[in-house]
Amino acid sequence: MRPDEVPIGPIREMARSIALCAEWETPPQTSARRVMSPLFEIVHEDEGLLVVNKPSDLVCHPTKGDVYSSLISRARLYLGEGVQPHLINRLDRETTGLVLIAKNPEVALELRRIWENRAVRKDYLAIVWGHVKEKEAVIIAPLGKDEKSLVSIKDCVRADGAPSSTGFAVVTRLVREEGDFTVLRVRPVTGRKHQIRIHLAYYGHPVVGDKLYGGDEDLYLAFVQYRMTEEQRKRLVLPNQALHAHEVRFFWRSREIMFEAKPEKPFFDFCSSGAWEANLGGSLRSPQNSGAKFLDELGNKRLV
Repeated sequence: MRPDEVPIGPIREMARSIALCAEWETPPQTSARRVMSPLFEIVHEDEGLLVVNKPSDLVCHPTKGDVYSSLISRARLYLGEGVQPHLINRLDRETTGLVLIAKNPEVALELRRIWENRAVRKDYLAIVWGHVKEKEAVIIAPLGKDEKSLVSIKDCVRADGAPSSTGFAVVTRLVREEGDFTVLRVRPVTGRKHQIRIHLAYYGHPVVGDKLYGGDEDLYLAFVQYRMTEEQRKRLVLPNQALHAHEVRFFWRSREIMFEAKPEKPFFDFCSSGAWEANLGGSLRSPQNSGAKFLDELGNKRLV
């Protein structure tokens, strides 16, 4: 059985409550223990691998700040002298969730090959603006540099860009004082920079709190230039983009591996304080759920 054919087992009911991700079943071949370190939340640790739940507003790579200003520098502090950590995957500064860190070159090489071969399933949770009409869909749109933007790191959909595709399924729809919103389960097929954020914005439903792709890039410029106003903060609704890497699944060393991580409190609070629509098809990953089936089939197709 190939890694992308692994059936996803059921998890607890996800509707009308903060249980959106709060009460998951124990993943196979992982520790159920969660450890809170002053540096980060540890999801799993063994002799060769450290898996953490990256908090928001933390970059993965080293910066000019102190030793606490990046995830990799915190990993070095945690692991101590004599261990050189290797990032297997990376998340944007404001994106929360699972990051795998190898403790030695051998583990790093093995896991990076899995990622490079796309033999890993990565599922995200996202809160987006508006009520998404379709219960599930695939966004296929090539991505490349946005040459019209004042922001050098910004990409966009462009005809000559790299082939990119993202699948999603609706978890539920919310109604709040600020407007209508949808909670999505998202699975990127490819792994381009900012792919999920760009594709969802292109689809007409940008991620809540996204300063760069939310429709007004001056929000991002104001943020990095330390001139953001209270009115701009209110427009964002959330201080950080509502995108969370909540599950990875792959085969490694003849075993099925799966890790899960819960979103931060603002994500939960946002969902729990809104009016939930009736449950859309039961448990998010139940075999009977059309969204789960759709995303599983998507993983088997290799659209690009």
